[in-house]
Parts: sequence; C-alpha cells; structure tokens
Amino acid sequence: MLTTLSIITLLPDQRRWGFAQMGTAQQPLRRVAGLKFAKLLGSGATNGFGALPNLRRYGLMAVWESEAAAETFFAQHPLWQQFRERTTAIWTAHLTPIKAHGLWDGVNPFDYASETAAPDEPVLVLTRASIRLLKTPRFWRYVAPVSATIADAPGVRAAIGLGELPIVRQATVSLWNSARQMQDYAYRNEKHKEVIRLTRQEDWYSEEMFARFRVLSTEGVWELRSEK
Repeated sequence: MLTTLSIITLLPDQRRWGFAQMGTAQQPLRRVAGLKFAKLLGSGATNGFGALPNLRRYGLMAVWESEAAAETFFAQHPLWQQFRERTTAIWTAHLTPIKAHGLWDGVNPFDYASETAAPDEPVLVLTRASIRLLKTPRFWRYVAPVSATIADAPGVRAAIGLGELPIVRQATVSLWNSARQMQDYAYRNEKHKEVIRLTRQEDWYSEEMFARFRVLSTEGVWELRSEK
C-alpha cells in the first residue's frame, strides 16, 4: 500500500472550477481502481491557514492498494489530467506511515504495515480534527494562530492548513527536515503545549487524527517553498 499527498495550485482563472471540484470530484474518485481512501481538501487564504479560503490551492490525500494503482491514476486518469491542465504547480509526496492514531470519518486509513524512520530523516505530519460547533470560537482563537507559526519553526520545509469544510473540519500538514526537529517543536514549544492542554481539557474535537509519515519521494513544486 501507498499514501500520497498532492498540493495543487490552480491558475488564477480556474478558481470557480476548483471550488466546484470539492463537490463534483467526489464521485469520480470513489470509482478509481485501487483507491482505498481519498480526500480532496481546500486551504486557507493566509499561507494555507485561516478561516477564509484560498480558492487556488487544494490538497489531495489518498491511500492506494499499490504503487502501481497510484501511478496509473496520476499518469492516466481524466480527473487528474484536468487538474494538471489547470495548474501552475503540483507537488506530490509518496509516503508510508510511521505512526497513526485516531479516526478520519470513522476509520484509520493509515492503519497498515508501518515503517520506522531515522531521527535525521524527513517526515511529514498530519493533524486533523472535526471541531465541535460550540467550540469553534475557542479553537480559532488558540489553535489557528499557533498552527500558522509552524511554517516558520526550525526544521520545517513547508506547512499548510487544509480542510474538508470551512471552520469545523480542519487539518494541518507539515514537512520537516527530520523527526528530531519535529519532536523538538512538539514537546518544547510552549504555545503548542498549551494548545494541546486546552484541547484535552475543553474537549474541542468530536474526532481527531494524528499521523506521521516517512517521505519516500517527492516531485514537483509546492510553491510555498520548492521541493526536489
């Protein structure tokens, strides 16, 4: 099995088309051979973060039965070819889970044979949550500002806020130079630790997931920062 994450930046005149795909692309994705789990995600307007949407940048997170199934989709599927024709940049990472706990729409899509990563190897981290409606003011007051600072943390190559629905179904993806630097931020940054404490104390989420991935390869350009 294989997990992929693609960051898609549309041409300026494709905003309306891209926004429509959040609804219309779901059915074609369900019919893709070998695709076990997929989420097309929007992003925030401020470097990927914030409650207002960025109508040019999207993410596609997918779990595949095999590397061959992923390669066939990216090389041949009409939906993906439509995205390619309408973009200024696409960045795709091939990933394998190191650790994943929690649920995403009632399942853990990354619960398959995992690998270990050396402390100095690059890692990609996903944090995702469904926010209780009555808790959203507190979430956006405390979590959103801290999430936005991840992009400037030591060791971060790039970071972006993604979501299935505005305000209430949010995720953060961050790409780190090493697992060691990621852990230093997670356990030593005082603002981050405070958010974790409040999350547990005030029960902000009805569902949440944390996943850490080994980065097998990347291709293309993210546009926030270039990746080779």
